Amino acid sequence: MPRSPLFALFIFVSACSGSSNELDERFYRWARYEAEPGATHFSALDQINRTNVQQLEVAWTYETEGAASINPIVVDSTMYVFGDSNAVVALHAGTGRILWEHRSPNAVSLMGLPRGYFEHGMTYWENEDRTDRRILMYANTNTLSAIDALTGELITTFGDSGMVDLRPGLDIDPLRVERASSPSPGVIFENLIILGSSPGEGYNAGPGHIRAFDVVTGRQVWIFHTLPKPGQFGYDTWPPGRSDEAGGANAWGGMSVDTERGIAYIPLGSANYDFYGVDRHGQNLFANSLVALNARTGERIWHFQTVHHDLWDYDLTATPVLLTIQRDGRPLDIVAQATKTGQVFAFNRETGEPLWPIEERPVPASDMPGEQAWPTQPFPTKPAPFIPLTLSIDDFNPHMDAHDRDSLEAFVRSMVYKGVFTPPDTRPTLQVPGNRGGANFASTAGDPRDGTFFVLSYNMPSVLKLEPITAGAVGTGESMFDQGQAIYQVNCQICHRENLQGAPTSGIPSLVGVTDRLSHDALKLSIKGGRGLMPAFPRLSDLEFDALQAYLANPDLALTTGQDLTTGRPEGPQRYQSGWNHVLDSKGVPVIKPPWFRFTAYDMNTGEIKWQAPLGEVPHLVEQGVTGTGAVNWLRGGPAITAGGLIFQMAGETFWAHDSDTGALLWRTPLSGIGEGIPTVYEVNGRQYVMAIATAGGFGQPAPAQPRVPKYIAYALPESP
Repeated sequence: MPRSPLFALFIFVSACSGSSNELDERFYRWARYEAEPGATHFSALDQINRTNVQQLEVAWTYETEGAASINPIVVDSTMYVFGDSNAVVALHAGTGRILWEHRSPNAVSLMGLPRGYFEHGMTYWENEDRTDRRILMYANTNTLSAIDALTGELITTFGDSGMVDLRPGLDIDPLRVERASSPSPGVIFENLIILGSSPGEGYNAGPGHIRAFDVVTGRQVWIFHTLPKPGQFGYDTWPPGRSDEAGGANAWGGMSVDTERGIAYIPLGSANYDFYGVDRHGQNLFANSLVALNARTGERIWHFQTVHHDLWDYDLTATPVLLTIQRDGRPLDIVAQATKTGQVFAFNRETGEPLWPIEERPVPASDMPGEQAWPTQPFPTKPAPFIPLTLSIDDFNPHMDAHDRDSLEAFVRSMVYKGVFTPPDTRPTLQVPGNRGGANFASTAGDPRDGTFFVLSYNMPSVLKLEPITAGAVGTGESMFDQGQAIYQVNCQICHRENLQGAPTSGIPSLVGVTDRLSHDALKLSIKGGRGLMPAFPRLSDLEFDALQAYLANPDLALTTGQDLTTGRPEGPQRYQSGWNHVLDSKGVPVIKPPWFRFTAYDMNTGEIKWQAPLGEVPHLVEQGVTGTGAVNWLRGGPAITAGGLIFQMAGETFWAHDSDTGALLWRTPLSGIGEGIPTVYEVNGRQYVMAIATAGGFGQPAPAQPRVPKYIAYALPESP
């Protein structure tokens, strides 16, 4: 039933993630990242449904190099996206007509590569009666920016002339902070924006503390130390003083918020270094934990750690989803958290009490000298895992050719493998599930009508191998920065010039501030894989790349200090760094049997699996008549669920629609690029649309056979004559 924009907006700003299974008006809008505060990805619109989804057609498109794995948001009849050079663009959501563009001087592209910090989009705020300025906020290049949502003008009264520098305020030296922005746009609660960060989990990573800022002034209101300070809860889960120096434990995926109770649910990542923990004995709170915080003050209410003393990069990246189920004949508000380890942890939203018992089970010890792997890990007794937690020869992919099977079988047999949570070793070590998941970011959703929880998952084992960082190697020695400068002089200076200024008129961009403009993975892809006019440097080791990145982040520091930020301290234990990769056959298909990419639907009232269904396919296997395998390409994004009984999902170069009750495939259509992000479901003037995003691809994506055309594509049913 069509709703007037004004009525819907009033309900949107006044509704909360409360405790009723009855749908309220927040589910008829998509004005937030992941749809609404509970991160359900659910739309109550049902004009497009199982009976007519086959009739969908393209209503309009907006072609731009800036199409990336974001989640466009819609307020009234305006859609907000990113355009060329990562400009913020307002489009008419019913036609795609450009209403305005905002180009920030610190938001540019390098050789056409989309900015990593813009992957997940922006967020929107207004007050209840719409009397104040309506604000769009997005974090990039270590700043939080605010612009007027109606005009696109920078709000100069916010922060320092419209921007807040995110590097100060973390209670550490700002020079130590390389990446304070987050791919996730954060969550809005009342007049606060709650933000995580993306420092990574390398040896030099800064802390991933959670902060809240006033949306009108930009003032920092509170901070939660994900790496506890002396006297704070969890400080004793680290060696004395170690949590003060540690990094990581950051929230770079999504967050959810119960606006009725004022509780923010934040999933945290691994501590540094994420594959080797000799210098951080202990459980290492709050790394790998779901924390429930008072959204007004940042105080911890409860937490649960899903991996103790992480050695596998099993960070929590999927957003916790808020649902209401029936328990003993009464409604119960819960939060469901899916993990890279293939498990679902479910808790009472208010108390943190598990819905079903969680057992601490023994796991393998480490063979690395000095390493103290935690002796147990938590396993929920319900629900059942959504991917296998082990791999045997009987679980091998039956579609490999004989040569691949023989060589991979010999390779797997040669690896260190003691079951799930086998600690990394200097010998190749099999990791099942792999460190990309399981569940990755934006991959979960829910149906608030009946408590169904959806997980989009990978099933791709990895192999790890620890390599010692030895004295005199790149990444150690007098100064990592000096070594990075030497690498730059040999490989980069001839084009990008001594001062990093490049020659823009000749197509050679400036590298000044490039580590702010590009994420770690995007920069690594560009350098090691080549981009535009720049040749590839595939033989650059990970350590050499890290040194080069450190130099590019602050080239002046390399000339003025001998500080070694690789080790972080003048003395300490031997350090190791791990390489990793998926265990694949010669055609890029996982060694484990399919499905490799699939949906799992859980009935969270009972904890039982309702259905599982593959998503996507592998072209060369389809040519052989093999279907139902799921795709193999890494996907950045997740599903949209609708009251029309549909799950919309982008994967590969295809847009898919499945039946939300059964998982059956109902519709598919090709895209002009790699489909990433979360589909946006919305309504304008009584017509329902669903938005897909075709991107140029990026880290973890194969090279295209044909040129890709990045664009936003809005689909709708044919208009009545």
